[in-house]
Amino acid sequence: MRIGFIGTGTMGTPIAGCLVAAGHQVTVYDIRHDATRALEQQGAATANTPRAVAQASECVFTSLPGPSQVEAAALDPETGLLAGLPGGGAYIDLTTNAPSTIRRLAAACREHGVDFLDAPVSGRPPNMTVMVGGDAAVFARCRPLLEAIAKNVFHVGPEGAGCVAKLVTQYLGYTNFIAALEGMLVAAKAGIDLGVLAQIVPVSAGQSRTFDNIPRSVLTGMFTSGGTLDIVAKDIDLACALAREVGAPVQLGVLASEMYKQAQARGWGQEGFPIVARVLEAMAGVELRSELRDE
Repeated sequence: MRIGFIGTGTMGTPIAGCLVAAGHQVTVYDIRHDATRALEQQGAATANTPRAVAQASECVFTSLPGPSQVEAAALDPETGLLAGLPGGGAYIDLTTNAPSTIRRLAAACREHGVDFLDAPVSGRPPNMTVMVGGDAAVFARCRPLLEAIAKNVFHVGPEGAGCVAKLVTQYLGYTNFIAALEGMLVAAKAGIDLGVLAQIVPVSAGQSRTFDNIPRSVLTGMFTSGGTLDIVAKDIDLACALAREVGAPVQLGVLASEMYKQAQARGWGQEGFPIVARVLEAMAGVELRSELRDE
């Protein structure tokens, strides 16, 4: 199948690589021309605009930092992908996006006679999870493409449902991270051995995948696990906006969002998101550092 892929960054490159490996004819574009080189070496073609990508494709994916980048890539009347994608084609957005943007994209796709799925992802290809919103028949047709990039593929509901599912999982994970840091700071201030506590939490009520970032990234002082602080701050902000839109409580999210924004204000946006620990450490007057224990 002729596939277009727009956004070949940290996530987009390996995802597009999975599609190349599955035997598809892939054309790629990124605003940073050097970001497509690895895929060119794998056999992908390149194009100069999203529109040119779409003109060469039956189905186009976007994997971009956020809503504004997606709208520019998809909706620009001169260079956007919808200006080039033929009627009957499909557009799949893998971005962690805003529901309002998803609604605009879906409406624009209907006007162009193009099928649309919002399909944000979690994890890393090919073992990641994809959460899909859109028409069930469109999902069924596109499922083989999604299964080429992800181990776990879920059809959540109509257009926008995939976006909601992803924002909820981000809200759960990254508010939990702030709570976990606060718990560890309580322990540090009370004189508990953090290396021992890091062994206790995973086998007690506090266990979570999010907590696992603390021993490997915070206690070591590396702060490198997971996505960048800018991406996490954006996702939490979108999740809080969604909660307000639907009238759900969002107190914990607001507090977590403030911590991530304070870290951004210190110029740490492109660092790994665990760097937010330094904000809370400063508030507590203690650092969360310990040697990891094997037993």
